[in-house]
Amino acid sequence: MEKTLRLLVSGRVQRVGYREACRKEAERLGLKGWVCNLADGRVELQACGEVESLKKLFEWCQRGPWLASVTEVRETESETPCTGEVFSVLR
Repeated sequence: MEKTLRLLVSGRVQRVGYREACRKEAERLGLKGWVCNLADGRVELQACGEVESLKKLFEWCQRGPWLASVTEVRETESETPCTGEVFSVLR
C-alpha cells in the first residue's frame, strides 16, 4: 500500500549536502517525491511509496549525511499528492 510522508527537518541541515543525500536515499528506497530548503534553515520533504520504505527514510532523516546535525524531524500533514516518477531536489 502506498502512503505519503511529509517531514520538516531542523538543525544544521543546509549547506551540508542534506538534500542531495536525501534524494539518493529516497531513490535507493524506491520512493518518489521532493526535498527543498526553507528560508528559516529547515529542510522540507515529501515522499510517497511503500510504508516500510517510508519508515526507513524517516530513520535516515534523523541522521542525515555525515556533515549534518539533525535536532528534530517533525511529521506534518501532506496537502498535495505526490506526482512524478522520481525523487527531486527542488531549488
